[in-house]
Amino acid sequence: MFTRAEALDRVERAGSAAGLFGPASGDPGKRREVQRLYRALASVLHPDVTEAGDVRAHAASAELTRMHHEWINGATVELRTATGVYRIGEPFAVGSVANVYRSDGPHMVKVVRNPVLNPLLRGEWEALRALGRFTDQHRWLRPYYPRLLDTSGDVERGERAFTVLAPLVDGFVTLAEVRKAFPGGLDGRDYAWMHRRLLKALAGAHGLGLAHGAVTAENVLVHPEKHGIVLVGWSFSVESGQRLLATSKSIAYPPEVDRGEPVTTATDVHMAHTLMLDLVAPNETRQRTFARGCTQDNPSRRPDAVDLIDEYDDLLEDLYGARVFRPFTVPKQTGA
Repeated sequence: MFTRAEALDRVERAGSAAGLFGPASGDPGKRREVQRLYRALASVLHPDVTEAGDVRAHAASAELTRMHHEWINGATVELRTATGVYRIGEPFAVGSVANVYRSDGPHMVKVVRNPVLNPLLRGEWEALRALGRFTDQHRWLRPYYPRLLDTSGDVERGERAFTVLAPLVDGFVTLAEVRKAFPGGLDGRDYAWMHRRLLKALAGAHGLGLAHGAVTAENVLVHPEKHGIVLVGWSFSVESGQRLLATSKSIAYPPEVDRGEPVTTATDVHMAHTLMLDLVAPNETRQRTFARGCTQDNPSRRPDAVDLIDEYDDLLEDLYGARVFRPFTVPKQTGA
């Protein structure tokens, strides 16, 4: 708790938002710290708690509010690599490992929240580089993966690693948002094109011996208008046959992960079809039966993603006939 004199001194001597609150930062912990300092100072200087004629305190209160607004809304952080400079502000999305930011240029920047988890971002770099080389040869797969542009590289102890990606913003939503928009479940014809593309993304990665390790609704981006799918969130990826470097409490894993066993491409197959069971409507019995056949407890009994593409196409042809483009929109969410 500040006295009036201490609060006045802090605000009047600051000279700027950075002088009062420190360097601009998008770090959630730092932003909470700034909020606490602002509230502590405001509780002493606000006109509601000072005397009516206390012009000095009123002026300091107004300046405090201005600097706080500037720090919160105009705060930018400058991240440098050997080849680029990226300025970021407010988080665009919050994941289990890192926050994602829009930069002041045509980039998205993914910054790990805790330096202890830096190895996960390094794993993501390796996976995205491998996928990038692979899609240079198989260009039809390129739309299914994020495109790595730059990285922080090795950082000093206690500093946070970051990944620079080509932007995937306009028009995309996550499967989690789709699920929320359709609480009764999706029509099987709508989920069909999403699942076909997800299987192709997994088949490409599996061909390289990569297991994604976190095939969740939050890590599948959907472009409703263009029927696009991008599999993101490669921080947990490992080579098939390795153990995950870390797990998330927010993810429902297949049994082998819960047992602490190595993951394989079969782990991704289980997670992808758990998604299907979570997203398609309860009356989509044929698709749900298909999904349950891919979520058996024994990984060796799950089909490979590349084989599932043809099997799923056969099921869809049997259910719906020849493929036709089916427009899909996600209703706007209203309310809190």
